[in-house]
Amino acid sequence: MYYTADFIHYSVIACTIAINSISVGISQGLTSYSALNAINRQPSARNDIFRTILIGMTLIETVAILALLIVILLLVKTPAHDAFFAALSEVGIACAMSITGLVIGIASSIPAQVACNAIARQPLFSHKIFGFMLMTQVLIQTPIISGLIVSLFIQTQALHAIFLCDSLRLIASGLCVGLGSIGPAIGLSLFSRAAINGMGKNPQAYHKLLSFTFISEAIIETPIIFCLIIAMILLFIIPHPTAENWLDGVIFIAAGLCTGLGTLGTGISSGATGSTACTQIAENPDEYSILSRTSMLAQGVIETVVIYSVLLSFLMILFK
Repeated sequence: MYYTADFIHYSVIACTIAINSISVGISQGLTSYSALNAINRQPSARNDIFRTILIGMTLIETVAILALLIVILLLVKTPAHDAFFAALSEVGIACAMSITGLVIGIASSIPAQVACNAIARQPLFSHKIFGFMLMTQVLIQTPIISGLIVSLFIQTQALHAIFLCDSLRLIASGLCVGLGSIGPAIGLSLFSRAAINGMGKNPQAYHKLLSFTFISEAIIETPIIFCLIIAMILLFIIPHPTAENWLDGVIFIAAGLCTGLGTLGTGISSGATGSTACTQIAENPDEYSILSRTSMLAQGVIETVVIYSVLLSFLMILFK
């Protein structure tokens, strides 16, 4: 069909903004619900809770704002009616922004929800809980930045795609980043929930939880870096094809899926391990040293699984 390219192009635009908007809307509703419950429980802390929900919901909306930026750029640069492979390549943008935005939008609301309840429990400790919430929300949202960067590169290269393998290569890079954000985002949200809950139960453990958070969340986020590396290899290292070879495109998709899905279990498991350590540190702060060392050792071993996926993806790309 003559307008197939237009159909794909505008479908990418619709999916990108719709999925991110749905995610943000649900997240802000859940955050508001938690804030109202917290105010009902501790009316004297309503001002601190209101400030927390206001900033928290603003940060959650960042996901939709970044999606809107990509959508505007797509509207400005529309492929020609007969540029089918250019439009098909933009599916990679939908993968990078929609999958990432859906998960990050929901996950980034968890620190705000838990912070409202923690402030209701410890109103005199609200400033430190608020600051901790901001830090964890920003860390949870880092994968959407990777999705944004990859999307911008895909859009630039999509206009020059003339073969199917080229389009599949760009889709693979978007899939790699999009799928690769799911596990770490869930893991980071699990960790932040446990850490903020721990502060609400035992404010004296704040400094120990804070230092543990910097290291542990950096470990949980490591798979995102690996996904970004594979995505960049797919975008820039592979030579531009001079003839059609759809088998190369299949290999690119396989490489992107391998690394993207390879981070799923790792991110969740690493976050669950760290969250359990946070709970124990809050209950037994005197055992911080052994708990933190054991958790970081376990997380380090868990993270090695991602290396196998990255290595296999690299070998598939290298020896295609």
